[in-house]
Amino acid sequence: MITAIFDGRCAICQTTRALVKALDWRRRIAFQDLHESHHVSQRFPQLEGADLMGQIHVITESGRVYAGFDGTRRMLRELPLGIPFWAVLHLPGMNRLGPRIYGWIARRRYAINRLLGIDLQAQDDCVDGICKLP
Repeated sequence: MITAIFDGRCAICQTTRALVKALDWRRRIAFQDLHESHHVSQRFPQLEGADLMGQIHVITESGRVYAGFDGTRRMLRELPLGIPFWAVLHLPGMNRLGPRIYGWIARRRYAINRLLGIDLQAQDDCVDGICKLP
């Protein structure tokens, strides 16, 4: 079993999570929202909150951490239908290109949320059903 720590306020991350869960027939991947910090910091004290905000982190049973593009590749390796995609992401040049594309998307994920009309960040503004005015 591996654990994927993701940004639960990111539409792209939520969509990726849903897709991976649907393809995870062997139940090999557990997801943890980084915004549930009490769970994440207790279970994985070696991970920094600021680092977690920038990219997905995948932790293996042995404790090895894969972040960003490498984390995505590591998740794909666990999925029977993910193996072809995993193989493509290991083609020559992908070690340079993949992290750049991943980083570009990760840095702009909230802007992409807004472009899609989804603002999951607004969850921060509400506590016990009472929301702050913008």
